[in-house]
Amino acid sequence: MNLDKKLRNKDILSIADLEKDEIELIFKVTEDLKKDKYQDLLKTKILALIFHKLSTRTRVSFEAGMYHLGGNTIFLSSKEIQLKRGETVEDTARVLSRYVDGVVIRTFEHDDIVRFAKASSIPVINGLTDLMHPCQVISDLFTIKELKGKLKGLKIVFLGDGANNLAHSWLFGAAKTGLDLIISAPAPYWPDKKLMAHAKSILEKEGHGSIEIDQNVERAVSNADIIYTDVWTSMGQEEEEDKRKDIFGKFQVNASLMSKAKKDAVFMHCLPAHRGEEVTEDVLESPQSVVFPQAENRMHVQKAIITLLMRGRE
Repeated sequence: MNLDKKLRNKDILSIADLEKDEIELIFKVTEDLKKDKYQDLLKTKILALIFHKLSTRTRVSFEAGMYHLGGNTIFLSSKEIQLKRGETVEDTARVLSRYVDGVVIRTFEHDDIVRFAKASSIPVINGLTDLMHPCQVISDLFTIKELKGKLKGLKIVFLGDGANNLAHSWLFGAAKTGLDLIISAPAPYWPDKKLMAHAKSILEKEGHGSIEIDQNVERAVSNADIIYTDVWTSMGQEEEEDKRKDIFGKFQVNASLMSKAKKDAVFMHCLPAHRGEEVTEDVLESPQSVVFPQAENRMHVQKAIITLLMRGRE
């Protein structure tokens, strides 16, 4: 495995932080690590996991990945550290920079991770904020390329809450790789306007791909290669659950909707899934569903990311 190259930016807070060739480098390293799971590339390295939000896939995939690479992790929940309980984000970043070799942060406010990264001298990885979920979408891009053999020119439709962290990350995932993205969501739940403008400026620079919004669900999914959805109610929005079920009901992914996409279209979901809400049981368990290979690839892609960020930065 050729690891002479590394990522230009020491942090990954958004896919917007990455150049196209860096995404391709992550994919290449992922392919190699997927073939040979156990390699001591991060022996003696320590990755801190600061989680203010509950997690299954993000925590386990990073912890398992570090174990495969010969390193160690330290899990820090909001109850176990002084962050924002009398100690500033910046002070915590400076202290941890002297103890560990990298940090994954899963929190609410995106500004907190931006402040942490600015004060930190070690790599900082966004494990999820209310605004962005980059590692999820980078691994989803890898999964699509693995299944379809390419990214450029494929049509992906994101259904549901177009203002959530996944939809925002898909804006930049599409813009960087040449996918044709349609976000099908009700008007109050369209992506952030500034992020849309930023993503479209990248599209103009790259000269390929497209980003559109279409409230007509059947028109949006027509001839799609990938149908993607997420839960309608994210963490911190529990009080809106009943309201959101009513608003997003017509954006449910079901067999009838899947039949309007290409015959070889795949269904993707970042999980956990609320079966019978954003997706029906028959679609989730159908041959078109790739949600579990998709979940597995989180670990492989994140192993590539931490290797490229942490290895060689002595």
